[in-house]
Amino acid sequence: MNPVILPAAPADAPSRATPASRNVRTIAACSIGNALEMYDFTVYSFFAMLIGKLFFPTDSAYGSLLLAVGTFGIGFVMRPLGALVIGSFADRRGRKAAMTLTIALMVVGTLGLAFAPTYASAGTWGSLVVVGARMVQGFSLGGEIGASTSMLMESGGFGSRGFRIGWQGASQGFAAVLGALSGAVLYASLDAAALESWGWRVPFLLGLLIAPVGLYIRSHLDETLERESSSEAQPLTELFSSHKSKIVRGVLSIVSGTVGMYLIVFFMPTFLVRVLHLPASLSLMAGCVSGATMAVMCIVSGLLADRMRSRKPMALTSVVLTALLIYPAIALMTSHPGVPLALAIVAVLTAISSLGGAHLLLLLMEMFPARVRASGLSVIYSIAVALFGGTAQLIVTWLLAKTGNPMSLALYMVVCGFITVCAISSLPETRTRAS
Repeated sequence: MNPVILPAAPADAPSRATPASRNVRTIAACSIGNALEMYDFTVYSFFAMLIGKLFFPTDSAYGSLLLAVGTFGIGFVMRPLGALVIGSFADRRGRKAAMTLTIALMVVGTLGLAFAPTYASAGTWGSLVVVGARMVQGFSLGGEIGASTSMLMESGGFGSRGFRIGWQGASQGFAAVLGALSGAVLYASLDAAALESWGWRVPFLLGLLIAPVGLYIRSHLDETLERESSSEAQPLTELFSSHKSKIVRGVLSIVSGTVGMYLIVFFMPTFLVRVLHLPASLSLMAGCVSGATMAVMCIVSGLLADRMRSRKPMALTSVVLTALLIYPAIALMTSHPGVPLALAIVAVLTAISSLGGAHLLLLLMEMFPARVRASGLSVIYSIAVALFGGTAQLIVTWLLAKTGNPMSLALYMVVCGFITVCAISSLPETRTRAS
């Protein structure tokens, strides 16, 4: 009897894991990678004053802080380039390959920050290492958002894609919590000399521990980009020739959300210390509160998106309420400075601004066909973050220095909210499209 020879499975055949286990694995892979990358951004933000002193010394405290947050912003300048290169790669070669690349690049950037020599020991070379590391991180994140969010959206059914997308924002919230906790513990347990000498490097080194896990999980994911959707045609050519209007409206739709996240979640600890003169170890807890609130509310937002008939109403409601509440909230925080009140206000603002996050992401993702989806979201998100999110801390710090008015933060967010409301109102409703 001749033996029966079974055909070998193709190398890219999907695994036989159950749909539930695949969903868990995909969510974990996208969340771990995104959290690692946002964790490094968070830690840098929370240690901005110390990094400014060590790497960008000037005669003015505000000058050092401006240079530090300016370097923070340099990472965002690199995002559009990363979006073009890695986003196009994700639409041509697959989400899995792009996500593996982004987490590897983030490791390189984190290593640079963790081991950068200070200005005192290496002069401007130390400053250049920090700038270069931030540029690598920014390039990586420019492509991360499109690839990972596309995979989350495409990895399951239409009726649960909001829940999956919600983990994108939730992972950023968890990263903020971890970054804030590490900062709070170090500020509370180390003296100024130890913190300045080596303590500030510890959070970056700890962040590297999760990198092997993220790389392993991402390398074993099932690809979600259908082979017929991938072609030799350049996604960027189609994107900029057929979807220019969507890109412009999408960028303006993210203005309020990205400015709010980087000011409320990441800049608020610096604001509480520098402007309200609260203890550093306690005010850093604002990062924990805002991060935890963001993590929970982004998942809630995703669940609501799966149950509501339309995407736009909740996205608009979130932006309008944030714009209406930010001025009285900052005024109350300024007139009655104190940690408990500040934490409560930060929690409320974060909850409201996060409530429409999944709805807006779905609106943006569902506007594009799969063959340009990763490129489309990467370009929209990276441009919006580079122009508005990455510059938010720099602009507000400059306004605080020039005017001495703590309400500058609130006024800037109100203007951004108005822009976003107009933009979201012009987007097409996509809830009925099962694409």
